[in-house]
Amino acid sequence: MNPKIIKVNSLNEYLTPEHCFIAENYSDDSVSIARARVKPDVTTVAHHLTGATEIYLVARGRGRVQVGDLPPTEVAVGDVVIIPAGISQKITNIGKTDLVFHCICTPRFTPECYCNEEPESKSS
Repeated sequence: MNPKIIKVNSLNEYLTPEHCFIAENYSDDSVSIARARVKPDVTTVAHHLTGATEIYLVARGRGRVQVGDLPPTEVAVGDVVIIPAGISQKITNIGKTDLVFHCICTPRFTPECYCNEEPESKSS
């Protein structure tokens, strides 16, 4: 691996069917890092990742995360959420500004590992 600096203004953000905006910062075979942004009063779609552990690192705002059998828990700047492979997850923005967190997946996220747990027609 060669040294590299990835500037935030070079990222391409897009809206996902999960109801959040994603901008991938970095990806190689072992890890992927993406910035997620959730608008106020929006809950992402319940989902899990097959074969990849996901870690949320909250960078801005406040949310309520639901992970597996844990009780819904409020998270804020600096909090870390560990989501093992195969465990259900979703997050709600409970603040008045955008909720921004980094999603770190190991091994890297691929669309094939994403499993939606809600009917496609359901909206937030």
